[in-house]
Amino acid sequence: MNSALIKTVILLIISNCFMTFAWYGHLKKLSAKPLIVAVLVSWGIAFFEYLVQVPANRIGHAGNLSLAQLKILQEVITLSVFVPFSLLYMKESLRWNFLWAALCMVGAVYFIFRD
Repeated sequence: MNSALIKTVILLIISNCFMTFAWYGHLKKLSAKPLIVAVLVSWGIAFFEYLVQVPANRIGHAGNLSLAQLKILQEVITLSVFVPFSLLYMKESLRWNFLWAALCMVGAVYFIFRD
């Protein structure tokens, strides 16, 4: 694995942790607050997500990842971050849909990264 890909993956994992909280964390902690509060808090979190995500995509693209490869990589990482977030933080139950979605993503990775 080349260093650009490793850096891209690490930065995208960090980015997705921020974005998952920005998109869904307010459902647990801010549901009783006015919508504008949830929006502003989410925007604040998303700002930090962008500070990591934009460099991740630049590094990946400069390291010869295509736009499609960056997008599929992002989606796989999103699912990899979302499932533990859903189970551990939001206390959602584990469902077979997570497995089926993961298998679809494995197929997407295969097809987008093959020569």
